[in-house]
Amino acid sequence: MPDPFQPDPPGRRPPGHQPPMRPRDVTAAVEARLITALGEPDARAAVTFLGADRIEVLRFPGTEAGAEPGGSARPGAPGLVRYATLGMSAAPMADPSDPAPDPVRGPRAELLISVRATEGVPVDQLLRPLAVFAASPQVEGLVVAPGASLDAGEPLWPGAPFTAVLVGEPGGLVEDLELTEPMDPVRFLPLLPMTPNEAAFKRVQGAAALQERWLAQGTDLRDPLRRSVALD
Repeated sequence: MPDPFQPDPPGRRPPGHQPPMRPRDVTAAVEARLITALGEPDARAAVTFLGADRIEVLRFPGTEAGAEPGGSARPGAPGLVRYATLGMSAAPMADPSDPAPDPVRGPRAELLISVRATEGVPVDQLLRPLAVFAASPQVEGLVVAPGASLDAGEPLWPGAPFTAVLVGEPGGLVEDLELTEPMDPVRFLPLLPMTPNEAAFKRVQGAAALQERWLAQGTDLRDPLRRSVALD
């Protein structure tokens, strides 16, 4: 199979055609989009898993938004910390049952999570479960999409009341990043922390039902100390 990232030979390229972007170029464009939307990160960490490319997690401090998911970022407002993955979108996600996944076409995503900074709560420790979630398409063959659940199997940070997240709809905080055709755009998916009870409710009733409960009860999904919503 020819390398899909090699340009067409001279004279064979149709007018206006551009070769697919290389993974490193996708990652660079994603980082630029994140900085445009959220400002400059103040820290980053890199995590490498066996059988997967390196995943970075960037930390963006001091940004506020109206509601999660959704709203527009207002850089400079105190009290909120956002974490974003970088590297997940370098390759498209593929159905694990596909014996020959397309190296160019397929959904691409990065993950975002917002937490209100609270004294004594070590939320920076969520960088590892966040990187695990971002590596899951490569390691486990998952296709991460809105409405899905991702379970860390342990608290997202020491003492956290959350062990899982609900994948929200993209487009509210960071706009989709268009890539050269025929590549799919990169979507920036917000992650909404769930308590074990909420995760169990979601498995039975579905994501929409859980989100309705959150909305009806005015739940602040960015509160690292919040309790589970009433589910009866």
